[in-house]
Amino acid sequence: MFVSLPIGAFIAAFCVLVPTPWHWRARSVPTLSMIAWLFIGNLTFAINAVIWVDSVRIVVPVWCDIVTKLQMGATVGLPAACLCLAIRLESIASVRNATVTHQMKVRRIIFDLCMCWGLPMLYMTLHTVVQGHRFDIVENFGCRPTIYVSVVAIFLVFIPPLVLSVGTLGFAGMALVHFFRRRVTFAKHLAQTDSAMTSARYFRLMLMAIVEMVFTTVISSLNVWFTSRDGLRPWLGWDGVHSGFKQIGQFPFAFIPTSDRQWTFVLWWSVPVTSYVFFIFFAFGEDAMKEYRKVLPWFRHRILRRRPSDANSPYSGYVR
Repeated sequence: MFVSLPIGAFIAAFCVLVPTPWHWRARSVPTLSMIAWLFIGNLTFAINAVIWVDSVRIVVPVWCDIVTKLQMGATVGLPAACLCLAIRLESIASVRNATVTHQMKVRRIIFDLCMCWGLPMLYMTLHTVVQGHRFDIVENFGCRPTIYVSVVAIFLVFIPPLVLSVGTLGFAGMALVHFFRRRVTFAKHLAQTDSAMTSARYFRLMLMAIVEMVFTTVISSLNVWFTSRDGLRPWLGWDGVHSGFKQIGQFPFAFIPTSDRQWTFVLWWSVPVTSYVFFIFFAFGEDAMKEYRKVLPWFRHRILRRRPSDANSPYSGYVR
């Protein structure tokens, strides 16, 4: 059962990298940020699952300090990237700007960078306010960030991802309304506003953002309910909350209640599943097919070029 954890996460990490070349050429900060956050999430999950297989030993505490903060950043980084993408798609479909100037592109990139990376950094910093102790180690899953579940945590940690997800769905809905109003001239308008955008690519991005955020909204909502199902703890101030900050929780899997085990699996697999959804939307599109056609001849050339150099082959002398 636990062997599938690192395997699934490593495969997911590879899958999200597949569409990177064409998104890099398009200079799409939101989609590149989604790739980065999903890759970081899957890679850290996979490494954790390998290090702490059948173990809760405290072996690399500094790694856990870094990883748990990155996990918190990814919690808000992914919905923030989807929101930026939805805002851009809504702007394209609204015909508010007939042309896109260089200054507008620069402002858009700065806004996207602040949302996709500046906001997660702020979120990671604010998490320290409700970080009751250093981190937890769960057997077979590795280190996890800790949260002092209180009213302050609801507003600082749990609500921001939900707000970003709902905002994404709102802008995506407006983009669809704009499209249906201008569906006859939509393709022509895309060519005027963004030369790298086509109707197929537009809908692929739109559907991906909607599916990802519906999934994220459901998981985030359930996480709020599950985490606070036993009630909120009283806020004791900074000193009270952080009185045992150096503590590291260790949780053998056999001692974890069944409901908590099941929810741990759900939360863990939500990251690889999100990555697979992202991969499916982009791995079989027109851009992907063009990349595959470029790579295939190179791959064949490399294989055929190595075959004649195999001196141990009895047929090496006949290869021309």
